[in-house]
Amino acid sequence: MAKEKNKKNQNSVTKPVNLITLLNPNSPISEQYRTIRTNLQFAVSGDETLRSIVVVSAGPGEGKSTSAANLAVVFAQAGKRVLLVDADMRKPTVHKTFGLSNEAGLSTLISGQSPVQELVATTEIDRLSVLVSGPTPPNPAELLNSRRMNQIIEEMYHYFDLVVFDLPPVLTVADGLIMAAKTDGTVLVIREDKTSKEGAIEAKRRLQGAKVRILGAIYNGASQTTESEYYYYSGK
Repeated sequence: MAKEKNKKNQNSVTKPVNLITLLNPNSPISEQYRTIRTNLQFAVSGDETLRSIVVVSAGPGEGKSTSAANLAVVFAQAGKRVLLVDADMRKPTVHKTFGLSNEAGLSTLISGQSPVQELVATTEIDRLSVLVSGPTPPNPAELLNSRRMNQIIEEMYHYFDLVVFDLPPVLTVADGLIMAAKTDGTVLVIREDKTSKEGAIEAKRRLQGAKVRILGAIYNGASQTTESEYYYYSGK
């Protein structure tokens, strides 16, 4: 009974993330996100279009949800039709960040046959839409690895220029590895004084073992500065 209670309380420990690229677009951190956006666009070959990105971390509390949401914002600000998908069905945050209900979302979409557009929500940000996680299912990895998920991704491509997936840490569950293999590229988020060197190396090893394309990494929380906290380096 205690285990079931703890499982139900998992969602309550998450908090809205800071959309600094919306609230303070002229800040150095917002500029860093725009730089990351440019680098990601150049991370694919000239005739290739980046349609989907998976954002993961090695462990919890390293900033992957903050990075996913702010990347979605800056891509939308650049004129892309962007969908931010909360595929972290274990500890979702997107509904809290955008003040939305989480009664129906990705988990219900995969389990049923509703069209994507029926569950996608618009936001106050032009060209940015979101798909919340929905109720926590007993089998998130199995849902993400389903044929139905493949169909949903293809449907998303019809409506949006870029889909950004927020996934759980790769060292805790397989969800991120599963989705990374289904999408165009992966960004690994690591945090100073939080991500261990061993954890970052193991996360990269698991991603490479899944034969996914690592577009690069975001290094955040740098102690050298109080403002420019986010740095990107290519995975090539």
